[in-house]
Amino acid sequence: MGSDAAPSWLETHWARPLHLALTFTLALLLLQAVKLYLRRQGLLRALRLFPGPPTHWLYGSQKELYLEKELQQFDVLVEKYPCAFPHWVGAFQVLLNIYDPEYAKILLNRRDPKIQLGHKFIVPWVGRGLLSLEGKKWYQHRHLLTPAFHFSILKPYIHVMNDCVCRMLDTWEKLCTQDSSVEICEPIRLMTLDSIMKCAFSVQTSSQTESFSTNYFSTVTKLSELIFYRLHSYLHHNDLIYRWSSQGQEFQALCQIARQHPAKIIQERREALKNESEQDKIQKKKSPDFLDIVLCAKSENGEGLSDEELEAELNTFVFGGFDTIASGLSWLFYCMAVNPEHQHQCREEIRGILKPGDTITWDHLDQMPYSTMCIKEALRLYPPGITIARELSKPITFPDGRSLPTGMIVVLNIWALHHNPAVWENPQVFDPQRFSQENSMKRHSYAFLPFSAGPRNCIGQQFSMLELKVGLALMLLRFELLPDPKKPPIPMPHLVLRSKNGIHLYLKPFY
Repeated sequence: MGSDAAPSWLETHWARPLHLALTFTLALLLLQAVKLYLRRQGLLRALRLFPGPPTHWLYGSQKELYLEKELQQFDVLVEKYPCAFPHWVGAFQVLLNIYDPEYAKILLNRRDPKIQLGHKFIVPWVGRGLLSLEGKKWYQHRHLLTPAFHFSILKPYIHVMNDCVCRMLDTWEKLCTQDSSVEICEPIRLMTLDSIMKCAFSVQTSSQTESFSTNYFSTVTKLSELIFYRLHSYLHHNDLIYRWSSQGQEFQALCQIARQHPAKIIQERREALKNESEQDKIQKKKSPDFLDIVLCAKSENGEGLSDEELEAELNTFVFGGFDTIASGLSWLFYCMAVNPEHQHQCREEIRGILKPGDTITWDHLDQMPYSTMCIKEALRLYPPGITIARELSKPITFPDGRSLPTGMIVVLNIWALHHNPAVWENPQVFDPQRFSQENSMKRHSYAFLPFSAGPRNCIGQQFSMLELKVGLALMLLRFELLPDPKKPPIPMPHLVLRSKNGIHLYLKPFY
């Protein structure tokens, strides 16, 4: 009577499966823990020859390299750790940052694939274009798109850029006063989007005035923000979690909106080409836009790009172009403002070839050697693209004998390379003479990489330099630029280099 009752059949029936399930779950967790432990030990062995900043066993280097101070911290770390150092992202993922010209040369001349993490987040918006393609498909697209950036195609674009920049400057002329500075980043982004949409699609509306285009601008701006914050939210790296989050649902909706416009233009252009006579087509091609060139591009076997591939390349052109050029132009104007002696010298050079109200032409561009040196120096100090990342498809050995195995992620840190005192004397000083012909011949060919280098260099670098020259020339003919000492910009990595608080300048009309 005093003993415990025997367990019922129901209790026994349910207990055994629960015990088995619990045991199986614990075994899986233990196996995963062992895998992660072995992965970490393997990474530590691979990086034993690459010392770096202190790391936490769980958080990695995040306390040493937190986002808002990352660029300033790199300026210190490049002096402490020559050539390279590891950056731990948590306990089980590590990136090797490199910032030495010889290291860069070896990495960029290999065929290692880009890391897919960041590009995977961009693909739902832009599609699979040059930015994310690899192997034979990338080579085919690159071959078909290269003619679109030939100087004979770029020549007519200068008139488009001239018009877009002048619209922006006209607006600034109405806004600027002696008492308040102007935030220049957002108007410049609107202007470069306006320019690239007209060069890509021959659109007639202006992003700086028309409601449709400004809505498109706000859409792509929000998409960039969502991609950036997803990159820095490791929980959202999981597709399923992100898809069901509020940010993921907003991202999917905005992607559909952003892709509607180029898809519609492609369809309309194909229909127009079907209905045009040969004479009309020839007449049209006297001033082709990017879409015209790509529509007519054919491989050796006569194949062109599908509508889906066309859409991806057009989206890539817009995504990869307008924000990078806007970043470069914004920081260029800032460099001019804080270096008045160089601003004055550029203005005198430009006034020697142009008068206020003149339209800049292709022939003027070769008559701006000092201004070109200033543009390059601004790109050195403030490169729009901060990093280039590769996942090693085979082992790599660097010039000093240190090596890494297959599968490691190597990040070419362009900011650190351009600010490396072992590569550049007094790297924080704005000195355009670094890019004189004499000094350029002495410099390592992989020391200056605003447009990357090697087989996957930026296909649009001539387009970018063209717009930077047009923007600088027309700005300095109209305004004297002065910094706002109360609002100094804070450089911060984003999808491109931005200022956390914008760039505020005083614009003094120059007559």
